[in-house]
Amino acid sequence: MRTLPLIGAISVVTLAAAAFAMPAMHASKMDTDGNGSVSKAEAMTAADSMFAKMDDNGDGTLNAADHEAKMKSHFQTMDADKNGAISEAEFAAAHKARTEKRDDKMDGRGRHGGGRHGGHHGGKGGGGMMLLKAADTNADMAVSKAEFRASAEAHFAKADSNKDGALSATEQQAARKAMREMRDDMPPPAPGAR
Repeated sequence: MRTLPLIGAISVVTLAAAAFAMPAMHASKMDTDGNGSVSKAEAMTAADSMFAKMDDNGDGTLNAADHEAKMKSHFQTMDADKNGAISEAEFAAAHKARTEKRDDKMDGRGRHGGGRHGGHHGGKGGGGMMLLKAADTNADMAVSKAEFRASAEAHFAKADSNKDGALSATEQQAARKAMREMRDDMPPPAPGAR
């Protein structure tokens, strides 16, 4: 039974939803020239940066191995005394640090509500399998950089409603709204899928 690798891959590919959300990101993160719109080149640079950040083991694909590397890194961060076990105090300290970091990020860009992370990652969260199927075009249970970029490019093109090669503030707002609606329409995750 391939349950654990599948769940790990789904977790990583759920992160790969970022490729789908590229046009919906805040312009300030992608608009490197500060002109108020996001060009395709800026969006692809952001997509490449996001892929590199998510490819925890550096193998050029987003897969279950990245999930395992991320979990190991989280464990090592939480295990403050490096004894190979996480005490209740270490767990509480790590949780507090994550909460403070998230709150600082949200304060920096304003609290938008909706979901537990300012409306960006909340919601039902059951779209991992759908995203896996959509981004993983060769069905190998991994998302390569090429697949990630292709997904980001397709969603950029969809968000670029006037086809001028850049996303205006209005197009970005529409993309964010479409992402919220898509997330709201997703079925809840199956029991035990998280």
